[in-house]
Amino acid sequence: MSLAKNDTVLQESTVEYDTQLSGSSAVLEAFLAEGVDTIFGYPGGAIMPIYDALYDYQDKLQHILVRHEQGGIHAAQGYARTSGKVGVVFATSGPGATNLVTGLADAMIDSTPLVCITGQVFSHLLGTDAFQETDVINITTPVTKWNYQVTDANEIPEVLAKAFYIAESGRPGPVLIDITKNAQLQKFDYKRYTKCKHIRSYRPKPIVRKEYVEAAAQLINEAKKPFVLFGQGIILGKAENEFKTFIEKGGLPAACTLLGLSALPTEHPLHVGMLGMHGNYGPNVLTNECDVLIAIGMRFDDRVTGLLSKYAKQAKIVHLDIDPSEINKNVKADVGVWGDCKDTLPLLTSLINENVHTAWIQKFYDYRQQEIDAVITNELHPKGDKMTMGEVIHQLNELTHGNAIVVTDVGQHQMVTCRYAKFNDTKSNITSGGLGTMGFALPAAIGAKFGALHRTVVAVIGDGGFQMTLQELGTIMQNDIDVKILILNNQFLGMVRQWQELFHERRYSFTDIKSPDYIMLAKSYGIAAQKVEARENLVAALATMLQHKGSFLLEVMVGRENNVFPMVPQGCSVSEIRLR
Repeated sequence: MSLAKNDTVLQESTVEYDTQLSGSSAVLEAFLAEGVDTIFGYPGGAIMPIYDALYDYQDKLQHILVRHEQGGIHAAQGYARTSGKVGVVFATSGPGATNLVTGLADAMIDSTPLVCITGQVFSHLLGTDAFQETDVINITTPVTKWNYQVTDANEIPEVLAKAFYIAESGRPGPVLIDITKNAQLQKFDYKRYTKCKHIRSYRPKPIVRKEYVEAAAQLINEAKKPFVLFGQGIILGKAENEFKTFIEKGGLPAACTLLGLSALPTEHPLHVGMLGMHGNYGPNVLTNECDVLIAIGMRFDDRVTGLLSKYAKQAKIVHLDIDPSEINKNVKADVGVWGDCKDTLPLLTSLINENVHTAWIQKFYDYRQQEIDAVITNELHPKGDKMTMGEVIHQLNELTHGNAIVVTDVGQHQMVTCRYAKFNDTKSNITSGGLGTMGFALPAAIGAKFGALHRTVVAVIGDGGFQMTLQELGTIMQNDIDVKILILNNQFLGMVRQWQELFHERRYSFTDIKSPDYIMLAKSYGIAAQKVEARENLVAALATMLQHKGSFLLEVMVGRENNVFPMVPQGCSVSEIRLR
């Protein structure tokens, strides 16, 4: 987004000064004013003045030294997702800054609020190809909600205030502020830090048009087969209670997107499952049978819709979203309600009739039984010698009772975990949704723990994804972080292998992957570890992992060629979902 400097409206001063500060100290004072308590980062030459200033703030700001900048930004994402606050990252210029790009893209598509501070070469060297200089502003423009380069320390208070406001308001997202080394060192008269409350050219919280809410309520009241699809917007909008009240009053069956998991307790009677390519059978099939489809805080991603030309053509579409660009982008809405669901849901609830849809909801249960018979029983209670990912997650559920934060990487284990994990509380499912970033889980779990210190955090990771960021075991070791690491090892890049089996005649091209000895690796970092190869040892090992004080790595060997079903094949309608 493009904002002019004079567009910012700053209100009431939160911190008053009558002194000179360096630009570096001004950054840290901004953090304190914004309530930042934890920073993830990695030092380097161009950001060294900020790190020098940080030396004097160690009693006020906690800094976690990661082992790679990508690990730092994924950790900040995990922190933001469990805490509900803005995640903060430091990186130096050049490769330090470019190592953030994957995390920025991930945070952008998954609407995660971040403020990333990158160091930059002296302003007089800009454009000269100086050592470790990159044009980080142009590189990151497509994957940030806003970015800005500071060359004068006088700009820092206002720019940082704007950065935090943009990152967390409206539809959240990542912001990157690039600060030249001279601006970090420069002393200036620091009078005050004032939190940003409004930017004239930026409208994060729209005025709700009541006529659209009324039109949506009318469609819902007339519906015989209403169906609610809910996404992460419920969690980001802190509208879990409002959403629950809405579906309960209307007797509305509701299915979640991958990122919508945990917005509604898994066992709620109106929660009919998960949508998408590896979602539940009933929600996918009945999308093409409902008469009114109510989408709330979700964006009709292609993994949810399947073939758009055959998606819910029989239904009237109601779409509630805070981002107007999402309404009518992929699926044409009959009624689009632009607004914060924290505001729009109570208005809508007040206008819908109390109702029950017993026969319609029974159809979801009937399809659920078909899925249990064809897929779930065999996955959770297999009769073969090899363990399945599903039975591991089932036993994990039995021990955590749905109260843990579960952080998943990307692949088969991700789909299996999201299908079978139980969630009682919001902000409990942390995964890379839109970008599908392998290597996400381990650093994200680190951040998730700092964002929710009182909760158990379990990182469920495949053997492929784990090897992308395993260096972050060093971060766990140095900071004594209590994260439980569960590696589901099928000795394959499992999701790619599944597609190669189903659609490429079992031509397993470079998906057979070998792993190091994870137990020795963990122990070399001072982390307790265990390996399970036999079913009879699984429950005891999981219990040991969960009860252990401190971090623990558990490797479970699972079947090599197990597939994740149901599955909507690419290019097919959601009603063409396969059970096997």
